[in-house]
Amino acid sequence: MSSTASQRALDYLEVLPGTTFNKLYQQPSTALAIFRRMLPHLAKTLVMAMLYMPTPFAVSDLDIWVKPDAESLQARDRALSVLQRLHILLDARDGAGRAAYELSEHFAKSLRLALTGGGDHRSFGVPCNTPDKTPMTVDYLDAFARKQWEAILYYVVGSAHTGLGGSVAITPGTQLLLQTGEFVALRNRQAHITQSGFTFLLQDINAQIWTLLIVYLEDSSRRDMISVDVLSFLFTLGSLELGISYSTSNLTPTQLHMLDDLSDFGIIYRRTTDSTRYYPTRLATTLTSDAPALPNNSLTSTTTATSNNLPTQDEKGYIILETNYRLYAYTSSPLLISILSLFTSLRARYPNLVTAKLTKTSIQAAIHLGITSDQIISYLTTHAHPLMRAHQQQAQQQQQNSSANQPGGANNAPVLPPTVVDQIRLWQLEGERMVSHRGYLIRDVGTAEEYDRAVRYAEALGVLRKEFRSRGSFFVTRMDQMSGYFKGQAARKREAAAAGAGKKEGEFGATVAAVKREG
Repeated sequence: MSSTASQRALDYLEVLPGTTFNKLYQQPSTALAIFRRMLPHLAKTLVMAMLYMPTPFAVSDLDIWVKPDAESLQARDRALSVLQRLHILLDARDGAGRAAYELSEHFAKSLRLALTGGGDHRSFGVPCNTPDKTPMTVDYLDAFARKQWEAILYYVVGSAHTGLGGSVAITPGTQLLLQTGEFVALRNRQAHITQSGFTFLLQDINAQIWTLLIVYLEDSSRRDMISVDVLSFLFTLGSLELGISYSTSNLTPTQLHMLDDLSDFGIIYRRTTDSTRYYPTRLATTLTSDAPALPNNSLTSTTTATSNNLPTQDEKGYIILETNYRLYAYTSSPLLISILSLFTSLRARYPNLVTAKLTKTSIQAAIHLGITSDQIISYLTTHAHPLMRAHQQQAQQQQQNSSANQPGGANNAPVLPPTVVDQIRLWQLEGERMVSHRGYLIRDVGTAEEYDRAVRYAEALGVLRKEFRSRGSFFVTRMDQMSGYFKGQAARKREAAAAGAGKKEGEFGATVAAVKREG
């Protein structure tokens, strides 16, 4: 799962109630998927250390594990925050009454089952016990997934470019879902692309899939579907094996209904709506993986292949960008050409090549529609031609050689021309005199040390937007995690005060007893 896709899934999960997590964590496949793909490294280490602990883990003992430097403390705070937001780590008390942590009972039990095996949960799918008369090959499943997913992208782009469309028409249900997610909007019974639709197109495929699935999850309650069953099945699909057929015998009514919808997305393949077997495609098996969702993708290949003639070489970039803002795209895909036209001025089109130019007008038109300069730069970098990456490696090697005898080393050479990158950002800044951000201002934290700790914690969570150190305040985009942090700090202060009061009382009693003995 890419970092963007993982963050989108995490943002959705963390707002769910605790009872939902208790039901989710009863499935070993869910516990394993979240452990593998949504937890930072330190959080995984902490979970594995506590997985077989018979008693809660004292907070003071955890502090001993972590180095006192700022980077390590930030990593600790981020790990604890993610674990608590996912209801994996719960507050507790150890035998001595100290503040401690313990793992969720359901999560720990399911993760142990997933790691060691055993049980009859069948949460990792049930392979069909009878062979398929006409088994599906991996190549066929890849072609099916690509065709279905491209149809969705064609619909989103085609709503802005008349005459553009894929070879497959998406179902009315998928069209309604795209409208619900505000990727397209109906005006005079015609679909028009929206700001969110442009953002959706510029994401990588893994992030696109999770973006659409989260809209599907949010819409599931309206369709009388059980959200826990929907989530569990999505995590199960991420653990299945490509090219293997699985039985529908262990699926709930909600999950059986999902098969038709996921088939429209290209995530699973099913011959007929009443078939008792289904095949997960690569879009499914990479839901909780870092692997590309569509390898040899014709949309990003430097060949002239289309969706019906799949290239056999590995996925490559197709864009060459020069310092004079000219852009050469080695593609014949109408979809990619349309995406480029969102932020470039097209000049000429050949059988396997499109020429375009980045201009102030084209960039500001894209920004007006909601595309940011960073998204444009990220898209151009992600899809840069191998020749540009080879040039980057040569430049980086030259920098390393020239700085070998100089202290400080060399910086990494950029893929795109720096002058073009800077100009794209400047064109955006020309139209932005003021930017507003929703959030919360935190002030009057306490001592300077407590203030610094709170700022470091907010920065580790990624919610710190601006710090006003001279005023002793800072601005954050989210408050739920910070509220938990301040409550924890207040509890520790009360414990320390109670311990100090008990110690003083003991010292006073000892003094009185000594005076009496002397008397």
